[in-house]
Amino acid sequence: MLLFLAVETLFLGAIWMQHAAQSALLVAGWHRMGYSFPDGSYISAELEGHIRELHSTVGNAVTQGRYIVFGAGSTQLLNAAVHALSSDNSSNSSSPASVVASVPYYRLYKTQTEFFRSLDYRFEGDTSSFLNSSEAGKVIEFVTSPNNPDGKLNTAVLHGPNASAIYDRVYYWPHFTAIPNPADDDLMLFSLSKLTGHAGSRFGWAVIKNESVYQKMTEYMSSSSMGVSRDAQLRALKLINVVLETRGKQIFEFGYHTMRNRWKSLSKILSLSSRFSLQKLGPRYCTYFQKIRGPSPAYAWVKCEREEDTDCYEVLQAANITGRSGSQFSAEDRYVRLSLIRSQDDFDILIQRLTQLVSEERQQQNHANNFLKLKKPLMSTLRRGLVY
Repeated sequence: MLLFLAVETLFLGAIWMQHAAQSALLVAGWHRMGYSFPDGSYISAELEGHIRELHSTVGNAVTQGRYIVFGAGSTQLLNAAVHALSSDNSSNSSSPASVVASVPYYRLYKTQTEFFRSLDYRFEGDTSSFLNSSEAGKVIEFVTSPNNPDGKLNTAVLHGPNASAIYDRVYYWPHFTAIPNPADDDLMLFSLSKLTGHAGSRFGWAVIKNESVYQKMTEYMSSSSMGVSRDAQLRALKLINVVLETRGKQIFEFGYHTMRNRWKSLSKILSLSSRFSLQKLGPRYCTYFQKIRGPSPAYAWVKCEREEDTDCYEVLQAANITGRSGSQFSAEDRYVRLSLIRSQDDFDILIQRLTQLVSEERQQQNHANNFLKLKKPLMSTLRRGLVY
């Protein structure tokens, strides 16, 4: 059984095969043996400069006058951000900060927040429960934009002096979404895995406005892991340098066209079905490509429409398609997330199995329609016979 739940961006492997020499690294055994760089920092100044240049080139985030912190992927930075914002409690409340997210949301926000069992913060579920709340305590909202699982460009729901937002922007790149403007949020997270596909390098970064929050996140990183692997930083530098050689043109054009074609293929198949539906995503103007472009999300958020199909995960699994159930995102189990970012071979198998599933549905519908066509004249004949 093939699993369509993985989040590895394997489809980008094809572009790196074309840049095998430019992206290769050879590190001598004596090189980069220490914890820190010559200036005593855990952060490569050269890599930080490349990241700022990358965001400026793509136009997806404001970095001028902002602070940058590195982490082991965006995963480590999620809790670093929660820690920093909860300890920066300006509400004068002795209660722990409430951590929330809007359904459907990435499960790690909940599991990681609960895992650390901090006295400073507590996961409280959906943001909707705080919309009309009169409580004066600190609230930290996770905002995923584009959202995982449905690809929507979300914005913060909660506002006010006691509300803070952590914007998870890992999918805010031209291969996954139109870039309408540079994001200028107080705290934004990005990762190498969704930019270049290198999930195994475990490298991410945060872009932060507030100096106090920056200092607390830096302290968190220093205390928890003494910074990020210098080898990971070296590889990130090499990869981002390759991206910048063409101002991102090669990787983003390849990525966008691949994801766009996958979305169109999937949409075409499911448009023939009344049993399954997809999330609605429309065209938008993209400042990077300087044109209106169609959707190219990382995931399909599939809904089972039949009343009896209350567990869409089981329905698809019966067809040898395994995604992530809606409850994994605190949504109904009528939903399933399917990954569209795997290898081309994996995607082709997904399309093949969905085509077969929809074909069987249509055959069943045709049989039912034919039966009704035969039944109607038969019943008419029987009624005439009763008159005689």
